[in-house]
Amino acid sequence: MQPIKWSFSSLKQYINCPNQYYEVRVLKKYETKPTHQMLYGLDVHSALEEYAKSGKDLPHNYKRFAAMVDPLLEIDGERYPEHKMALTEDGSACSFTDKEYWVRGIVDLMIISGDTASIVDYKTGSDKYPDVKQLRLMALMTFAHFPQVNVVKAGLMFILHNNFIPEEYTRDQQDKLWDSFKDDLS
Repeated sequence: MQPIKWSFSSLKQYINCPNQYYEVRVLKKYETKPTHQMLYGLDVHSALEEYAKSGKDLPHNYKRFAAMVDPLLEIDGERYPEHKMALTEDGSACSFTDKEYWVRGIVDLMIISGDTASIVDYKTGSDKYPDVKQLRLMALMTFAHFPQVNVVKAGLMFILHNNFIPEEYTRDQQDKLWDSFKDDLS
């Protein structure tokens, strides 16, 4: 049997409602139309990507986000905005577009300095129920794609609420990080 390909967002959708997941993602019976909130989130992500990548000024209505993002941009190292990563079922790094990928995701901003990666996921929604499992998955992908990285400092950045939820992972925690997905993937 072919392993199911997944991402963090598809896993969340499946956990929330397996029937909806099956109807939308597998049978493709329904088209998901972007909501106003989704379009806003995409616009914010695009603006922050350009800001981190090239220093392009943020649009006037997003300038308030600079106060949260600027400390990240002061970290020395190589920047990877909107960096796509994927893994095969055995946890090996592969291309995002590889036909054999098992799981994939996009980290909003990653900065690698020596053996440490700083990763952040921008959130434009509520910070009421933060789910750090997305950070765990991004850390696992980072360890696979960047063998020199031994520490991942990660965070969910709820930019509308000026809230940052930090996490830190080390390479020797990989089995424990994968275990946090075991029940969801079985």
